[in-house]
Amino acid sequence: MDLKIGDKVAVLDDDLEGKVVAIGSQFITIVSQDGFEMDFPPSALVKIEGSLDDIIGDHDVNFDQVLQEKDIPKKPKSQKTTFKERLIPPMEVDLHINKLVNKSRGMSNHDMLNLQMDTARRQLEFAFKKRIQRIVFIHGVGEGVLKAELDFLLGRYNNLKYYDADYQKYGLGATEVYIFQNP
Repeated sequence: MDLKIGDKVAVLDDDLEGKVVAIGSQFITIVSQDGFEMDFPPSALVKIEGSLDDIIGDHDVNFDQVLQEKDIPKKPKSQKTTFKERLIPPMEVDLHINKLVNKSRGMSNHDMLNLQMDTARRQLEFAFKKRIQRIVFIHGVGEGVLKAELDFLLGRYNNLKYYDADYQKYGLGATEVYIFQNP
């Protein structure tokens, strides 16, 4: 690149521009806009027609403000819940046979009970995997066969406790399970 004394130049690796005042064999001396003389190798300079602001464009960016905005952690908005909403278990499993299959016709009582217990076991394992702490199994009142089988199933686990669910909401036909979470 042919630079002459008086040419406007910009420094490639810095936000600096100036005028060429001396050309040596190894270095070119420029005077910056602030009046300082500096030496640069010819490969570090580029000739410009206007000022750097004309070339780059006028950006009103305050970098300190941008950094401050990034550093401020935004507090997530919490949703207010009522006391009753906190008591509602996150998971309800209805074990009534008409909720599990479209038609129970042709199924024996043994088949229905096996399907209900498999569903209860599967949902309990799902709750363990997803770390769901409370589940309500709705079994109905009936003769108590499903409730007895459910009690037997839940009794095999050490990391949970079970008890009758909220009477106002479910009556006598539901069992609530609380799963202890390991840290």
